[in-house]
Amino acid sequence: MVSAPRDSRSVGLVQPQVAHFAEALPLACGRELADYELVYETYGTLNAAKSNAVLVCHALSGHHHAAGYHSEEDRKPGWWDECIGPGKPIDTERFFVVSLNNLGGCHGSTGPTSINPATGKPWGPDFPPLRVRDWVHSQARLADYLGIDCWAAVIGGSLGGMQAMRWALEYPERLKHCVVIAAAMKLSAQNLAFNEVARQAILSDPAFDEGRYLANDAIPAQGLALARMVGHITYLSDNAMAAKFGRDLRSGNFNIGSEEGVEFQVQSYLRYQGSRFSGSFDANTYILMTRALDYFDLAREYDNDPVQAFGHARCSFLVVSFSTDWRFSPQRSQEIVDALIAADKPVSYIDIEADEGHDAFLMPIPAYLAAFSAYMRRVGGDA
Repeated sequence: MVSAPRDSRSVGLVQPQVAHFAEALPLACGRELADYELVYETYGTLNAAKSNAVLVCHALSGHHHAAGYHSEEDRKPGWWDECIGPGKPIDTERFFVVSLNNLGGCHGSTGPTSINPATGKPWGPDFPPLRVRDWVHSQARLADYLGIDCWAAVIGGSLGGMQAMRWALEYPERLKHCVVIAAAMKLSAQNLAFNEVARQAILSDPAFDEGRYLANDAIPAQGLALARMVGHITYLSDNAMAAKFGRDLRSGNFNIGSEEGVEFQVQSYLRYQGSRFSGSFDANTYILMTRALDYFDLAREYDNDPVQAFGHARCSFLVVSFSTDWRFSPQRSQEIVDALIAADKPVSYIDIEADEGHDAFLMPIPAYLAAFSAYMRRVGGDA
């Protein structure tokens, strides 16, 4: 088998690790998890003072594998390999980076596909509903497990950025910098609508069986694929889709009377993305994650006043948006910045001109990487 091509600045081969927690975790829903595991990876070396640790929080469909490769045969690195590694924005020659699969996930951490100790069967739809604050509390326990009292930075894009902001309010003394990329303080009605359409695609799949499909040795593949297709459309800008696909045909023609159907490249691409996703992601996890995203509202318990909410933070902030991101538009990031300024918190903000839409935070866009790197050098100086 041919070895994967290697970026000279890659963290190289990495190994997932498992942290087991026997102490019950109280959840926002009023229930608790008596016993759970978190899967995580680390990159770089923790210094003697344990002051150079960076937490990376993943987005909706993310996981612990953020950088490097799991084997010599891997063709694709971790999901944020563009930003994590020697000489990259999150420089592993300077930082000790921790990336985990969130509680409720389907990539090793305890979630709906895990065995419910009370029944001996997969949790499925009986897994407790989660909120972003639950993830943050579990991440704080992981920090304790690793002996990290204070993060040099907590960083996240999209849903990960929401976790980073929640960290700044829940554990203000445990992070020095908060990096919020392509995120918002709460979802717009349009975003809520897209998430509901995606969930309904899953719920209406006959194989879903009220979430108990694993007992039938089945998966709601069609529903998951449709959910991913809906989501993927919102992650790309009109310009990005036009540049990538235009109206190019994969097959067929427009001749009048032709019996050969027309298939556009974009149709084939979306079907491929949907099919690949349905083979690797759990439907109950998707529902759990999107509901946590829906219910996130940073200022809800602060009289719906984001200035009052950010008044509890003690860290410095970097906020990044992208010009063509219509899922989490620059306006949403500017609302965060305005609230931080009003709360008299140190904040840097940049809106990156980019055609890639919401997915831009995953892309090697020079201006983005330069701004991110510059801020992280400041973080390193404070570590």
